[in-house]
Formats: sequence, C-alpha cells, structure tokens
Amino acid sequence: MGVTDLSLQAISQAVINIRSSKLPNPAEIGNAGSFFKNPEIGEAQYISLKAAFPELVAYPLANGKYKLAAGWLIEQCGLKGYRKGDAGVHARQAPVLVKWRGYGAGNL
Repeated sequence: MGVTDLSLQAISQAVINIRSSKLPNPAEIGNAGSFFKNPEIGEAQYISLKAAFPELVAYPLANGKYKLAAGWLIEQCGLKGYRKGDAGVHARQAPVLVKWRGYGAGNL
C-alpha cells in the first residue's frame, strides 16, 4: 500500500483501503462482509489434504494446527459466484455473502 508513515492513522487508512479494494461496497450491493471462519485442522489432516490438493491454501499456527483459507475451500466447491434467488456468494471474493435484490448483474 506504499505506507511510509507508521502512524495509527496511516495504518488504519491502509487497512481501510485494502478492505475496500476486496469487499463489495454495501451502497452498491448488499453484503454480509467476509462471513466464513477459516477452519483449523491438525497436522495429519493437513498433510493428507496437501497431498491430495497441492494448491491448498493453509497457514501454520503456533498451536501446531493449520488454518485453511475458507475462500479457497468455497472456490474448490464451485460456489464462488453461486446464486440462488437473491442471495449468493460474491463472484470476486468467495467468503462474502451478497444479496442481489434491486441490483444489476454488473454489480457482482
């Protein structure tokens, strides 16, 4: 984000900018934000999943577990951009639930 000033205000603005670039604007399309929790699994389960899915997105935790990226899991299920009626999963950010009523497809 090019932050050179490490003040609380500058860091806060950088976080706001990052979130704004990733999440849909609620004024344009109703959304629940990033809704899903990243699940944690044990090392043996992680090793097994990583062998089956080498592109698995996971992060090691201090407690020896691994945190899986919920967005990646949702995408692998084919649900990114899925819609049922007026509700669905955002087309660009899989962990975001959206509501389309009154919004055009161009706002996805």
